[in-house]
Amino acid sequence: MSNADVSPDFESRTYRKVAWRLIPFLFICYLVAFLDRVNVGFAKLQMAPDLQFSDAVYGFGAGIFFIGYFIFEVPSNLILERVGARVWIARIMVTWGIVSSAMMFTDSATTFYLLRFLLGVAEAGFFPGIILYLTYWFPASRRAHTVALFMTAIAISSVVGSPISGALMQFMDGVNDWRGWQWLFLLEGIPSVLVGLLVLMLLPDGPQSAKWLTPAEHDLIERHLREEYEAKNRLVRRHSFADAFRDARVWALAAVYFAGVVCFYAVSFWMPTIIQELGVDKSDYLVVGLLGTIPWGLAAIAMVYWGRHSDRTGERRWHSSGGLVLVIAGMIMLAIVGKDPIPAMTGLSLVTVGLMSWLVTFWSLPTAFLSGTAAAAGIAWINSVGNLGGQFGPDLIGRIRTATGGASEAAFYALAVVALLGALVTILLPKLKPNISDIKAEYEQPVPD
Repeated sequence: MSNADVSPDFESRTYRKVAWRLIPFLFICYLVAFLDRVNVGFAKLQMAPDLQFSDAVYGFGAGIFFIGYFIFEVPSNLILERVGARVWIARIMVTWGIVSSAMMFTDSATTFYLLRFLLGVAEAGFFPGIILYLTYWFPASRRAHTVALFMTAIAISSVVGSPISGALMQFMDGVNDWRGWQWLFLLEGIPSVLVGLLVLMLLPDGPQSAKWLTPAEHDLIERHLREEYEAKNRLVRRHSFADAFRDARVWALAAVYFAGVVCFYAVSFWMPTIIQELGVDKSDYLVVGLLGTIPWGLAAIAMVYWGRHSDRTGERRWHSSGGLVLVIAGMIMLAIVGKDPIPAMTGLSLVTVGLMSWLVTFWSLPTAFLSGTAAAAGIAWINSVGNLGGQFGPDLIGRIRTATGGASEAAFYALAVVALLGALVTILLPKLKPNISDIKAEYEQPVPD
């Protein structure tokens, strides 16, 4: 079947069918993954006093997750490619659910560090693995919107997870002589295991094993992907693996992503503590959770608008840096207003809105000048380096709070500086479009319909 034999209506219906079959389920997978990753922020409210953890101990332990994630991210993706998406994504989810539940047995700083590291190892490769999996189904022209829908799970997980975590901490405390934080880890780890088992039953490895596709739909998807693969091969001569590391813009964007991730996880892991210190009763964890839905709910709405506006205007650099400017404003406001609840919640909301707006537009920057093998290598490198910021950010706040007797103002100013550096590098980047000769060469290639 050629392109001329396929009506646009049939093509749209086919990809809509694939999206409805895959995206809601993958969304749930990522939602429970992100919840298991960040629920330690709520557990800290009880766990740290119980186990006499300083802020420095908590900050380092929360962030060490990303060391394990960094080390095993690439090997995990290589194994996924070899054994198939269904088996390996299920393995990832089941093992991280088990490790997350095992966090309930934390009894010292050593076990806290070890289990957080192992959680990073278990989850390594999940997000890039899902992105790789989507390339088995959607051509590049349809993939960006699909990934954006999938990534809204980041904000939604916090909107949904914050009150649930708060309620578990408050109402399960003392049941079976376990503390609320132990129940939190146990009960929020179980869904990952159950969803992982569902992956084995419901998720096809690719179009070739999807029984719900008709032969015509299967042929359409396979043909589009084959044409895209052949087109990428024609670009390898101009954009090779080594080209990514010879381009200063790749290194600059890795630094920008590192800066953004530093701020993102600093806020994610410390937000429950920040909210509690605004005057919430120390035993009212549900209120902390409910208040936590405000910044993340606003962020979920803002990221959709910000991404659509960027797509409509075709502008990426100022949208991305503009998100970091909002982060700077929010951090400075948090440092200035101290424990005043309404201004502090406004500052937190500016930070989360800025971070999600930055994130939803950032990944359009490297793909503006990378193609072929260089795109795969460059994006993987930017993602790997950037995720190390997840260790640095929470640890930075913890060490500053320990050194200053629990004060967060200096940490907020430090994070504002980190965001400022990221915004400046983004603004000052060399041109992000390919050379004119590259553009001409691309237009001279046959383009699939």
